[in-house]
Amino acid sequence: MSKPISYQPTDGLSYDPADKKYWDPEALQKEITRTFEICHGCRMCFKFCDSFPDLFDFIDNRHDGDVEKITAEETEHVMNECFQCKLCEVQCPYTVRDQHEYQLDFPRLVHRYSAQKVARDGVSFQHKVLGDPDATGKMARASLGMANTMNRVGIHRWFMEKALGIHRDKLLPDFAGKTFESWAEAEGLIPKTPQGEAVLFQTCYVQNNEPEIGQDTIDVLQKNQVEVSCAKGLQCCGMPAWEHGDLKSLQSQAAENLKTLEPYVDAGAKVLVINPTCAMMMRREYPELVDVADRERAKKVADAVMDPSEFLWSIRKEDRFNDEFKSTPGEVAYHAPCHLRAQGVGFKGRDLLKKIPGLKPSTTMECCGHDGTYAMTVDGFEPSQRIGKKAIDGVKEPEKALCATDCPLAAIQFEQHAGKKGMHPMSILARAYRSDGFDQAVEVKTETPSTK
Repeated sequence: MSKPISYQPTDGLSYDPADKKYWDPEALQKEITRTFEICHGCRMCFKFCDSFPDLFDFIDNRHDGDVEKITAEETEHVMNECFQCKLCEVQCPYTVRDQHEYQLDFPRLVHRYSAQKVARDGVSFQHKVLGDPDATGKMARASLGMANTMNRVGIHRWFMEKALGIHRDKLLPDFAGKTFESWAEAEGLIPKTPQGEAVLFQTCYVQNNEPEIGQDTIDVLQKNQVEVSCAKGLQCCGMPAWEHGDLKSLQSQAAENLKTLEPYVDAGAKVLVINPTCAMMMRREYPELVDVADRERAKKVADAVMDPSEFLWSIRKEDRFNDEFKSTPGEVAYHAPCHLRAQGVGFKGRDLLKKIPGLKPSTTMECCGHDGTYAMTVDGFEPSQRIGKKAIDGVKEPEKALCATDCPLAAIQFEQHAGKKGMHPMSILARAYRSDGFDQAVEVKTETPSTK
C-alpha cells in the first residue's frame, strides 16, 4: 500500500488554461490522484453519473483501495463518463465555490483532462460537428427542410450513427426555416445603437431550432414593460465545443459574443440568457476560460448575465409586473435543470408559474440525463435514459400535468422518454396571458362595491 495521499492541493493544481501548469501532464496527474483519493473517501456523489460508481469499483475491486494503482485506461474511462451536469460540484463540500481549502472541482478537472487530450490528439470529426451547432443549423436551413425529413429516415440515421456517432434512435429537434435573429430583425428589435434595459442572448438552440421560445420570452418581457433588445451576430456559447475539450473553438465563440454584448452592458443592459447551460457558461466559465485579453470584459458581461425568469422575478414587486393572466394550464410538473442549480439562483421559472391562478406545480430536481450532446451519442444514449429515469418518471406524474423545464434539451429528453414535450416557463407565461392560451380560464375576481 502506498503512503497516505494528502487531501491538500498539490503543486499541480490549476483550473486556468492561461497557466502553463494547466497543460503539464505530470501536474494534472497529481491533481487526478488527489481528487480520486478525496472522492474515494467521501463517496457523496455516487448517484449522479457513471464516473463515480466506476471509479469506486476500480478502487475497491481491482486495486484493493489503492488510488495510485488506477491505470491510464481506467482514468480515461472515468473522465469520459462525465457529461458535465455539474451536480457533483454543487453537492461537493470541498469546492472552490465554498472557499474550502481543498479547492476541489471535479468537472473542471475533467475539462482540463479533455483539453490536454485535444491538445495532444486534436478534435475528432464527431466532436467538430457536435461542437458547432450554428454551422449545423446553417446547413440545415440550406437544405430547405430536407434535413428535418432525412432525420426521420432510417437509412440516413444509420449513416449518421456510423459517420458521426449520433444514435439512430435519438429524437432530434427540427431545424427552423427562419432563425430567431431574422425574426427579431424584422420586428425592429435589433437597434442600431446598443440600448435597452435588457438584451436577449437567445442561444444557438433557440436561434436554429425553436425561435418560438425566444419570441415568447420577448412577448412576456414586453408585457411587463421591460425595454428589451436583441443583438445581431451572437454565436453558440461554446459549451458544445468545450464539453469535449476544444478550448480554441470556445474562445473564438466567446470572443465574438463578448464583442457583441459588451456595448449593451456598457449601456446598462442585463444579458438575459434563455438556456441555463449557456447562462452558466457565460456567468461562471467565461471569466476563467476566455483568452486573457478578453477576461476583463468577460467578467463585466458575466456580472450582467441573468436567466429571463430570474430577471422577471426581480421586478415582481414593481407596478409594471403583469399578473393579469387569463388562462391556466392547471397542474404543471416542473423540472429544475442541473445547470440552473449550478448557478445557485433558485427556480424562478417555477416561482413565476405560481403567479398564474389555478396553477399547481410539482417539482423534480433530478438530472434528466440529456446533458448537452451526451444523450445524442451512441455511447451516451442508453446511459442518459438510466441516469435520467428519476426525472423522466417525475414529469410523468401527474399524468395530465403539463411538463415544464427551463432547458430545451431536457424538453426533448422528456418528449422521447416521458411522452411529454417540456415547455419553457416563458412559453407557459406567454400563453397564460391569452384567454385562448389554455383550456382552463382564470376566474376574474370582482371587487364587492363598498357600502361605506
